[in-house]
Amino acid sequence: MRRREFIALIGGTVAATWPFATRAQQLAMPVIGFLGVETPELYSDRLLAWAQGLNEAGYVEGRNVTVEYRWAQGQNDRLPVLAAELVKRQVTVIVAGGGTPSALAAKAATATIPVVFAVAVDPVEVGLVASLNRPGGNVTGVTNLNVEIGPKRLELLRELIPAATSIAVLVNPSSSILTEQFLRDMQAAAPVVGLQLHVLHASTERDFDAVFSTLGQLRASALVIAPDNFFYGHFKQLAAIALRHSMPLISQNRSLARAGALIAYGSSETEYYRLLGVYTGKILNGGKPSDLPVQQTTKVELTINLKTARTLGINVPLPLLGRADEVIE
Repeated sequence: MRRREFIALIGGTVAATWPFATRAQQLAMPVIGFLGVETPELYSDRLLAWAQGLNEAGYVEGRNVTVEYRWAQGQNDRLPVLAAELVKRQVTVIVAGGGTPSALAAKAATATIPVVFAVAVDPVEVGLVASLNRPGGNVTGVTNLNVEIGPKRLELLRELIPAATSIAVLVNPSSSILTEQFLRDMQAAAPVVGLQLHVLHASTERDFDAVFSTLGQLRASALVIAPDNFFYGHFKQLAAIALRHSMPLISQNRSLARAGALIAYGSSETEYYRLLGVYTGKILNGGKPSDLPVQQTTKVELTINLKTARTLGINVPLPLLGRADEVIE
């Protein structure tokens, strides 16, 4: 065989096998299954923070790890099916990034694939882990302070509206576990700060108008939004209706304050999802969920919408403005 023919033959063989080598490399990548409650558009900031944490652990999507996303489009009842899909796909780790409903669905779907959650509730109380320091089993994750600091939101409302005697809290009855823990602390704290607390329910967008009509009948001075992905998914509608009804609104979510709510006080979403990404990376690097203590975010952010305060005729005390991480004017 002539030298030129031999080189051409080798070159053709390499070219022919190159796509197969590339595909084999892709197939060898670990696969993350990301289970979300809402939509990727709504999660864009959270996903960026998660990717940052994943990068800190040495992983970049598309380079050395693949991500399979499943989105429930705001329908919690779809989560078990989506979690089962990820298990069938035999992903390396499941990231339950959609709060308590996604974490419980992922845990129920598998006892072998590692699960990393992001929740606001006590994970021991709801049965996700055996203990915070030694989770046991195949599940661990990150918790935020959004349920725990619920009573603090009442204190902030008292500073903003000193004359208030009656307020309401909006919860999602379809998220029974989250609602139970949140209300327990809120109902205990309300009498301490001299407030009567009314509990209102909404599990569909159609419920919002009825909620705000009831607020008028109750003569409530403000509405506190419970931490729930359903309300997060409708933050623009909630803020718009509240402004239309001249109702002060308080939430844990900064996006709601930017959309027109009076105040937001809650855990930093950037820190929360960055830590979720870091823990995902630790699992990919060989860490066992049973040995990884549940982490809790520590950074809390206060956002005040001064424009909304002026519209509602509320004077925000200067000391409170000074404590704010963000003031919207």
